[in-house]
This record gives sequence, C-alpha cells and structure tokens, in this order.
Amino acid sequence: MTTLDEAPLEVLDAYRTCEFATLGRDGTPAAWPTAVRRREDGTLLLTTSLAFAQKALNVRRDGRVALLFSDPTGSGLTDAPQILVSGRAECPEEIRTGPEGAEDYWRMLFERQPHSRSYVSAPARWTMDWYYLRLLITVTPERVTVRPPLAVPDGPRIPALPNTLAGSEQLNAYASAVLGARDASGAPVLARTRPTPGDGGYLLDVPVDCAAVPGPASLLVHRHDDRMNHMHNALVRGRLDEAADGRMVLVPEKVVEPMGTGRASDTLGLLRRTKRATGRYLERRGLPRPKVRWDEFRELAARRPQGI
Repeated sequence: MTTLDEAPLEVLDAYRTCEFATLGRDGTPAAWPTAVRRREDGTLLLTTSLAFAQKALNVRRDGRVALLFSDPTGSGLTDAPQILVSGRAECPEEIRTGPEGAEDYWRMLFERQPHSRSYVSAPARWTMDWYYLRLLITVTPERVTVRPPLAVPDGPRIPALPNTLAGSEQLNAYASAVLGARDASGAPVLARTRPTPGDGGYLLDVPVDCAAVPGPASLLVHRHDDRMNHMHNALVRGRLDEAADGRMVLVPEKVVEPMGTGRASDTLGLLRRTKRATGRYLERRGLPRPKVRWDEFRELAARRPQGI
C-alpha cells in the first residue's frame, strides 16, 4: 500500500498529461503540462529535456512539488475526476542519452504521441537531439486529493470585455486555467478554475480543499489533441491576493510562452532557442554535448504497443 493507492489509479494512468508545479528561485509556483508514468513502487516518473531544464533546477533547490491531473483530453474518459498529488521530487545530474531506465515512459510516449516516432530518424533527428537529452525526475507522493471535474459551459469561451491585463489574450482562449499557488508552509498547491477579469486582476473561485494563501502565484493554460499534437501552453505569473468579495485575485505581471504562440512560423525560432538552451546547460557544467543513442530509441519506437 502506497500513498498513491488512495487515488483511482486507472483514471490517473489514463490522463495523457498532468500539470506539474515546482517552486522557482523567487518562490513562484510554476506549473507546466508534463507526461507522467506511474511506477509499481508508487512513485511517479517525469522527464525534462535539457532545453527546458528549469523544472529540474527547481527540484534540486526545493523538492516540494504538486501534480494535478485535470485535463482528460485523449484519455477516453468522461466526467473524469481531478487528482491532485503533493509530494517530494528528486532529479539526479545524470543526463540520459537513451531510453535505459525509462523504457516504459518512452514506450508510453511513442504510443500516445505517434508522430514523435518520426523524430528518431533522419531528417527530423538532425534538429531534435535536444528532445532526447533528458533528466529524470522521480516524485514520491505524500498526499492525494480527489476532486470532481470542473464544470464548464459547452462551446467556446465568450471573450471577456477588452482590458489591459497581462495574459488576457492567452486566458480568453481557454475555458479554464490552473492556478499554481503556495500553502501556509510554502509548498505548491494546484487548482483548476475559471478566471474572471476584474479591476486589476483575475478573480478566482478556489476549491475549499486548496489551501492557497496570498503570495507569488501563476495561471497555466495548455492544450493538446487526442494524439498529443497541436500543443500550446502559456503561464501568467503574478501575485495572489484576497479579493473584497471573498474570492482570490491574481494580479498578473508577466506572460511566458516557452513553445511560442502555436503558429507554424514559431517553429524555427523554437528550434534555435532549444539548441541555445541545451548548449548553456552543458557549458555551465563543463560538459561536451552527448550523443543520443538513436538506435535504441528507434528500436523502442518500432515495438508493438503493449496495452498502454
């Protein structure tokens, strides 16, 4: 019996992504969509490429993390409950250049995101080595909370009235967002909610079991289709305060879109940024650029699905 057994495991396993929150150097909880693989010992395995290593750096500085399974797109589930997992994470310095030690994780990705199989062969692999230079993050769950699905109206979200709030363009394109905040101990907490533009910030209805307190916070929006294509994510960073009507309000300060806006024209710029970021990670540690073990990835990608 592990802490994770308190969750509906068949539901957790069906989710294609979760929102994974770590604490930044300034204490701001930042959540990003991340693929997760549950291990038999009750831990959760995540990975991050060297190009987006901030999650790993945050974990090495403060291992307190939170994972919210709240977007069931592609899972085949209807009315899926949300699952919040709080715990501690570890991320060794070892750079993985092949699937060894995370075979089930990579097999899951190749099955759920079929187009990624093309990355391991020419010509795509010539620009994708950064994607396969990975750091492994292991989360040991300490607490599990199960919530009902967030009720949202059918159809597209009605755009808010024009305003000058940072992040309004990104948030208005989504029916809901994920709040990343801290509890009284400083640990990250997560909750899916529907931001409403107000005077100077976004008003939020926070679940009663989410012990968010005023302080640095963020709002994440993200999407993918049933085959993990057409991804987009954006993070609105700011400060969480108590509103006069008893709700919480996030006062936005900055918008981060690490993968670009989602337009095809962003692809070249993204490849340049990932190459530079990978190079910086290695240079700061005095390491040469490792060679990806392409043959091992190709062999794994070519295997028949095993019920994932």
